[in-house]
Amino acid sequence: MKFLSPKLKSKLAELWSKLEPYKDVLIFVVALFVSNWIWKLCIHGDEDNIAVTLFCWDITPFFQYLSEMTASAVYWVVSLFRDTVYQVDAITLRFPTGGGSKIVWSCTPVKQSFIWLCILLATIGDWKSKVWFIPFGWICIFLFNILRISAITMFMEFHPDWFEILHTYIFKYLFYGVMFLLWVWYVEKLRTIKPQST
Repeated sequence: MKFLSPKLKSKLAELWSKLEPYKDVLIFVVALFVSNWIWKLCIHGDEDNIAVTLFCWDITPFFQYLSEMTASAVYWVVSLFRDTVYQVDAITLRFPTGGGSKIVWSCTPVKQSFIWLCILLATIGDWKSKVWFIPFGWICIFLFNILRISAITMFMEFHPDWFEILHTYIFKYLFYGVMFLLWVWYVEKLRTIKPQST
């Protein structure tokens, strides 16, 4: 920063001092957007043909397995509340009304798990707490994903026209809200930061 004028250095230092209390939130937001961008850059999928690639490698079988596992879990949850649900195939649930859900590769919580990993790795804190809290977050993400798809599926029995608003808007942002609350819990209650030596 030797090339900066003293006036500009002073302004940058003043700006940083104002942003210092929001440092953790800024790290969360940047990590969220960067990891989302990396995911979109690296992972490509076709939901109609259920083909998924990581760069040029076919990782479809991995996502197919997760889709089937997710569909089975959702079927079990929905069956607790609706005895009218039936499984058409490994990834499709239907109701006699015609509504239902197809659990495709993007319905698995892999993307959110990757984003969670990136956020926790970018967050300032000790490794001892991160080592167990990252997998704990993955479990919470997996369980919330099952509940999210189950709720959407149950709505589809009588309100199939609600799919877009439920899937694309309400539950998508609820998902990120849950991740944010988990992160806040980590930052506020669980992490320890080593004091900087002077």
